Amino acid sequence: MALSHSLYGNLMSTWMFFTILAVIMQSIRTAGQKQMAQSLTAEATTLVRFLFGLPFAFIYFSLLWRTNTGLEVVLNANYWLPASLAAVSQIVATLCLVKALTLRNFAVGTALAKTEAIMTALLGSLFFAASLSVLGYISVCVGVFGVLLSSNWRISVPGLMNNASIKYGLGAGLGFALASLWIRQASLSLAAPVLLSAATVLVYMVALQTLICLALIFYRQPAQFTLIADNWRSALFIGFASVAGSIGWFTAMSLQEAALVKTLGQTEFVVTLFITYFYFGERIALREYLGMGLIAISVGLLVAAS
Repeated sequence: MALSHSLYGNLMSTWMFFTILAVIMQSIRTAGQKQMAQSLTAEATTLVRFLFGLPFAFIYFSLLWRTNTGLEVVLNANYWLPASLAAVSQIVATLCLVKALTLRNFAVGTALAKTEAIMTALLGSLFFAASLSVLGYISVCVGVFGVLLSSNWRISVPGLMNNASIKYGLGAGLGFALASLWIRQASLSLAAPVLLSAATVLVYMVALQTLICLALIFYRQPAQFTLIADNWRSALFIGFASVAGSIGWFTAMSLQEAALVKTLGQTEFVVTLFITYFYFGERIALREYLGMGLIAISVGLLVAAS
């Protein structure tokens, strides 16, 4: 009994460690993307994340593969579809996030996108056999109200249709939520150690995302390649931070339910506010603080429900 409790405690601390790693690196990457979005289009900024992150993803996968010599990873039908869907969903979510960050200040734009934790719980309950309690549904309602409050949205159908910050923010949250659930599904389909299975999903997704974004930019915005080359140092930093964050997310979600991981990931609010004040020098209105506070409360309710 003592051994089982010790093992459970180790697993808890491991997924929490990787989640906090993801939170820190994602905050840094998002800050870099916001700066780069001033020089590049949203599509080109999204490409940077994957293109310059791909070498780091391959290096990480290669290191893990060498430490598991003789281990065979069997890629089955249950792997390819969710991994591919997660890749496309993450591209769409990143595009929406970059758009949201250009419409609102850094902290609020991230708060809108962080509705992914609530969406992950709801979608997991409806489509991925992860039940949600009454308290869980209450947390959903509180979180939605917090999003509306922080976005200064007047409750009306025309207001929803015309408020681009809400549409892009919620679009990012939905995209990242679906990606999280599919990533976990793909990773668990592999009969391999957690680190290696997560890395396998990561390197495939980043490679696919790079090809998709390259084709998109080549077809629609070829002039952006010159601007990307001019900003290669910042792009390399964003690529590294992106993969480091993805390693944290992918590994944590391979160890724990995606909704719980994303719930703990709401601690990004602390890092976001720190960056907002001390790096971007932006102010946050009282209404926005209250809205983000309600989202934080909804996260607490979700933890209790889980």
